[in-house]
Amino acid sequence: MSYKEDLSKDLLIRQQRLQSTMQSMNIEGCILTTAVNVFYMTGMVYNGYYYLPIEGQPVHFVKRPEDVSFDNTIYIRKPEQITDELKNLGRSIPQSVLIETDVISFGECSRLLNTFSLKEAANASTLMRKVRSVKTEFELEQVRLCARKHEAVYKMIPSVYKDGMTDIEFQIEIERLMRLHGSLGLFRSYGENMDIYMGSLLTGENAEAPSPFDFALGGAGTSPILPLGASGQKIKKGNTIMVDMAGNYTPWMTDMTRVFSVGKTLDLAYRAHQVSIEISNKVMDIAKPGVSCAELYNIAMEAVVKNNLEPYFMGTKQQAKFVGHGVGLEINEPPVLTPRSKELLEPNIVFALEPKFVIPEVGAVGIENTYLVTQDGLEKLTILEEEIIEL
Repeated sequence: MSYKEDLSKDLLIRQQRLQSTMQSMNIEGCILTTAVNVFYMTGMVYNGYYYLPIEGQPVHFVKRPEDVSFDNTIYIRKPEQITDELKNLGRSIPQSVLIETDVISFGECSRLLNTFSLKEAANASTLMRKVRSVKTEFELEQVRLCARKHEAVYKMIPSVYKDGMTDIEFQIEIERLMRLHGSLGLFRSYGENMDIYMGSLLTGENAEAPSPFDFALGGAGTSPILPLGASGQKIKKGNTIMVDMAGNYTPWMTDMTRVFSVGKTLDLAYRAHQVSIEISNKVMDIAKPGVSCAELYNIAMEAVVKNNLEPYFMGTKQQAKFVGHGVGLEINEPPVLTPRSKELLEPNIVFALEPKFVIPEVGAVGIENTYLVTQDGLEKLTILEEEIIEL
């Protein structure tokens, strides 16, 4: 069966999932406009509005491009035309609507509410992230394809390192490898102030630099406009180099971190790195459907405390309060592995686990892998040497 045929069947599954959720909430319609959610429901990105009623087929209200060929495609200039066009199709006007209230602007939200003559709407943003967190078989195949390319590029990383490089020079060479092997370039994440290009590379004292962005670790970056990741400092002997570069070789991403060192590094760095591997192995043994995300965080913290590594865990000057996150069309999907999380693992959830440590003046250590929750436990999707590799 072709990709197009597989996708067509999978889009129907996604539509049925969303409508089933709408029926359980007694919500009559859902309207989506953000690129990620329109892509999830249609397999393409268009500028406009995807409308799904509680029953029946969707309507695509498109501004551009001009070659959208779905059934029930209507070209519009503004959202105020939607209700008239629904009436022209003989469709009823919904009295309750899901809108992406967490993402679209206040002005856009107000226009949609006025279009449907509603005083308020339910939140499609949170709902869609929940729906997308449980992957279909089609999506899982895309994740696996991405993982294989992700692994292949990481294996080539030592070949592009040269003594005397700065961290940004090394990252550029890795990015070049990624693009040559099919990386899409854009690294989608959810939320405000979450700008990032193709991933993060941290070495030396820059690994301690706090960042305003809600990622696991920071880094000063090369400009105040993007204060994250590599800073332009020279990589020194004894430094570790943490490579956390996006696996975006298909629309469904994988996340993976590996660590390199220039010659030998500190014993503390090796010890902390080994604890990260031990945490990951312990989670592999414990995690399965029904296990809470908070329990996985606690497993990590127990190992950290046992080994007296609390001052270094998930940063030094600023410590992240999570050890993992869902992965999909965005790099930071639900669930999030935090101590206060109420979420439970479900079959076909894909998540990344990243117990990391920062060693002052040396750099960051620890691994990150992407996992699939199966009926019986976890399947590791990113498979690659996990020890610190000496350059």
